[in-house]
Amino acid sequence: MASAVTISSVSAQAALVSKPRNYGSTSYSVLKASSSSVGFESGTSFLGKTASLRASVTSRIVPKAKSGAQISPQASYKVAVLGAAGGIGQPLGLLIKMSPLVSELRLYDIANVKGVAADLSHCNTPSQVMDFTGPTELANCLKGVDVVVIPAGVPRKPGMTRDDLFNINAGIVKSLIEAVADNCPEALIHIISNPVNSTVPIAAEILKQKGVYNPKKLFGVSTLDVVRANTFVAQKKNLSLIDVDVPVVGGHAGITILPLLSKTNPSVTFTDEETEQLTKRIQNAGTEVVEAKAGAGSATLSMAYAAARFVESSLRALAGDPDVYECTYVQSELTELPFFASRVKLGKDGVESIISSDLEGVTEYETKALEALKGELKASIEKGIEFAHKQQGAAASV
Repeated sequence: MASAVTISSVSAQAALVSKPRNYGSTSYSVLKASSSSVGFESGTSFLGKTASLRASVTSRIVPKAKSGAQISPQASYKVAVLGAAGGIGQPLGLLIKMSPLVSELRLYDIANVKGVAADLSHCNTPSQVMDFTGPTELANCLKGVDVVVIPAGVPRKPGMTRDDLFNINAGIVKSLIEAVADNCPEALIHIISNPVNSTVPIAAEILKQKGVYNPKKLFGVSTLDVVRANTFVAQKKNLSLIDVDVPVVGGHAGITILPLLSKTNPSVTFTDEETEQLTKRIQNAGTEVVEAKAGAGSATLSMAYAAARFVESSLRALAGDPDVYECTYVQSELTELPFFASRVKLGKDGVESIISSDLEGVTEYETKALEALKGELKASIEKGIEFAHKQQGAAASV
C-alpha cells in the first residue's frame, strides 16, 4: 500500500524541491535542497515516524495555484527507465522510486536489470518495481507508461567527445524510440543518451516516420547544465544555493551550452573575467568529471539527480501543477535552428509554452556566444536527421 503523505508534491524524501520564482504572472519551479520539515501521516514512509532525515527535507514542493488549490500527490503514474542497469540508470531508478507520484517503476536493460529491480523493490515507497530484460521484453515494459526516460548508451571516456559516442548511441536511441512509438506513443519522452544535440533530432525523425511525432512530448534532458550553473554561481558569489537560478540555453555539449549569467536570480553582477570563467566551467563540467574519474566513468550521479529533477517536474505538470518551468532541449522557433534548449512551461500535454523573454536583453558576451554556438548546434542537428534518414533508406532497400 502507498503511504499517505502530507507533502504538496513529489520526492520530498529525496529533497528534490520546488522553489517558486516570479516570472511575469507565473512562477518558476526548481528542485533544490531545503532545511524545512515535512510531515508523514503513515509510519510506512521509508523515512519512518522518527527519522531525523525528516527535518532535512522540504514541506513545500509545489507552489499553490492562484485559486489556493494545491496538488495532492497520488501514486498514479508509470515511469519506464531504458538503460536502468547502467551508471546513470541505477541512481536514477532510486531517485524515481522515492516519488509518491509513481505507481509503477519499470526498469529495462539488455542485461543485469533483475538485480537492480530486486534491490530497489525493497525500498518501502509506493511504486511497484518491475524488470524487463532484452528486446523481447521491451514492448511489455513500455505499454501504458506515462513517462519514458532513456539514459541507455555507452558513457564518455577520457579523451572522448560527445560526437565520438554518436555511432553507437544513435543506433541504440533509434531502436528504443521505435519501440516507444509502437507501444506508448502518447508518453513524455526524456532523452539523456548523448550526444543529446543529435539524439533528440534522431528521435523526432523516427517518431515522424512512425506517424506519432508530437514535439510537445519529446525532450532532451539538459537539466544538468542548469544544476551545474546554479551550483557554480552560488559557490563563486557565496550565495545560498536554494535561491540561485541560472537559465541555460542552446544545446547540451561544449560551446552549445550557454548559461545566461545576466539572467541569474537573484540578480548578481559578474566581472568579465568571472563571466568567462564560469561559462567555460559550465560548458566543460562533463569533461571535469570524466577526467577526475580517470577512466572509471562519467558524470553519472549528477546526471541522475538532474534527470530525476526533470522527471519530477514532468510528473507535477501531469498532475496539474500550473507552475512548472524547466530548461530543456526541444523543437523550437526561438532561433532559426529547429531544436534549441530554453526555459519552457510544462503542462499536462508536455510543452505548454516556450519562454522567449530569457533571450531578450542579454549581454554583448552572451549575444556573441549565442551566435557562435549556432554553427556547431546546427551541424549536430543535421547529423542526427541524416542518420535517421539513412536508416530509413537502408530499411526500405532491404
